Amino acid sequence: MGDETRARDEICEVGLSLFSRGLTFGSTGNISVRLPDGGWLMTPTNASLGKLDPADLSRFDHEGRLLSGGKPTKEAFLHFCMYAERPDARAVVHLHSTHSVAVSLLADVDPRDALPPLTAYFVMRVGRLPLAPYFPPGDESLAKAVGALAGEHHAVLLANHGPVVAGTSLENAQYATEELEETAKLFLMLRGQAIRPLTPAEVSDLRARYNLR
Repeated sequence: MGDETRARDEICEVGLSLFSRGLTFGSTGNISVRLPDGGWLMTPTNASLGKLDPADLSRFDHEGRLLSGGKPTKEAFLHFCMYAERPDARAVVHLHSTHSVAVSLLADVDPRDALPPLTAYFVMRVGRLPLAPYFPPGDESLAKAVGALAGEHHAVLLANHGPVVAGTSLENAQYATEELEETAKLFLMLRGQAIRPLTPAEVSDLRARYNLR
């Protein structure tokens, strides 16, 4: 089985897993993988992540030109922005997951870091989470906003929209997206309660211990 065939199958498996657990719904969300030849596979427009067809994935060349497969999602630029700023990225996951979107709607969220470091695994898998300002889906200004943040952050939360997460593999991108969603859920559950997030010293220790950017 070739690299591209494996990547097609993995995208469909991850999509079904995310959909089955309620982390995406309808035809929302998209997944992409960078291929060894520099091109990309991406879930097409109007596709449910729970019913993906490996043969229908959008196939792009290394310059982002569509070669085959279904019509591209209008959110393809979110993926390309992340790849352009993160040479180590091999996959990107973008969801409209409920709790993450809820955090992006809060008026008092810190745009420099939308979620506090509640757990070690959030720090290890997500790190700092900046909030990109709202722009309509497909708007060029949203691409610029994401691009401006992606160089220093592999996860970005889009205001009134959802998270975009890059990873060194599709598995890593998936796990980081899931950790972000669970931390957003915890954060919302604890609003109004006195909490003890990790201290700056504890966060710094984790970053040094695991060589985190």
